[in-house]
Amino acid sequence: MPQAELTVRPVAGRRELREFILLPFRLYQGIEQWVPPLVSERKRHLDRRRNPFFSHADAEYFLAWRGDRVVGRISAQVDHRFNEFQDNDWGMFGFFECEDDAEVAGALLDAARDWLRARGRDRMIGPLNFSTNHECGLLVEGHERAPQILEDWHHPYLGPLLEGQGLVKEMDLYKWSLHVSGRDQVMPIIFELAEKLEPEHGIRIRGMRRRDLKAEVGRFMEIYNAAWERNWGFVPLTDTEIEHYASELKPVLDENWAMVAERVDTGETVGVALTLPDFNQVLKKLNGRLLPFGWVRALRDKGKVDAVRVFALGVKPEYQHTGVAAALYARHFDMAASTPQHGGEMGWILEVNKPMNKAMEAMGGKIVKRYRIYGEDL
Repeated sequence: MPQAELTVRPVAGRRELREFILLPFRLYQGIEQWVPPLVSERKRHLDRRRNPFFSHADAEYFLAWRGDRVVGRISAQVDHRFNEFQDNDWGMFGFFECEDDAEVAGALLDAARDWLRARGRDRMIGPLNFSTNHECGLLVEGHERAPQILEDWHHPYLGPLLEGQGLVKEMDLYKWSLHVSGRDQVMPIIFELAEKLEPEHGIRIRGMRRRDLKAEVGRFMEIYNAAWERNWGFVPLTDTEIEHYASELKPVLDENWAMVAERVDTGETVGVALTLPDFNQVLKKLNGRLLPFGWVRALRDKGKVDAVRVFALGVKPEYQHTGVAAALYARHFDMAASTPQHGGEMGWILEVNKPMNKAMEAMGGKIVKRYRIYGEDL
């Protein structure tokens, strides 16, 4: 039987947006490692009226159809804030999923290319859902491991499909194992620097305060913007985006694992570590829905989460010689001794970030996942 004609068209209406969100539920059915996202959260993320990303960006969502069957999806987006900050005219693609079919992959990428070219873009990178401040990169190594909170798992065939369409590696993102239950695997200098931090430099480490979350997230973002501003692909968040992040992260924030380094004399925040319990362990059991009874399971299972993801760790440049990072690392060992979480993963970390990658080696870690961002000239 001949295949039905392949067409790609923009998402039109709520029903097709639902098809866009639910396609991975079919593509990954029966895959042990895949974690279904919350459908309600994906709706909010894609909603141009509710996601503050769209205050400085434009996007289109595309579905690939064979007859009346959805066989793939992709987004194309222009982040004007990113272009201004990075001084370029790039565009992005994201949310790339499809059946193992080169024709489908090519048609989806052509739709994204055409949309971006029409808006004056000279290069396309991705996948980014929507920027490096969200889920980004395609999993190319580490498929045997489950994804952690705020990251995706992808079919191994997707990388060859992208490469078959002419896309090449732009940047790799490393995820390192983080075993914080055995201090003997860590270079002693880490703990020596941590012990000297307060007596020699007047800097102490404390947990973030949930009751003051908005201000704490503001302090985190101050460090985030200062420490990451020279990183490849970085774009600073707006104040509205920071508030949005605070609201989204509050249900999963654990004061034990979210850390602030501050000067004792002035209270100035000089470093932060935002480490999150791996709530994907709970989401895996909910099949994308909190209602009608998923929230009961989420509350019941939240205390069973046994791993963390170090979402971000940074220090202001002028304090990077003081041992703040070492003290933040050391505190992770203290938390592992008093919480149900005894390990996890660090990252992602850019492959070109030599200081952070060396620090992970010093912590006894090893690279366990590799996410890849692809690119091509338009």
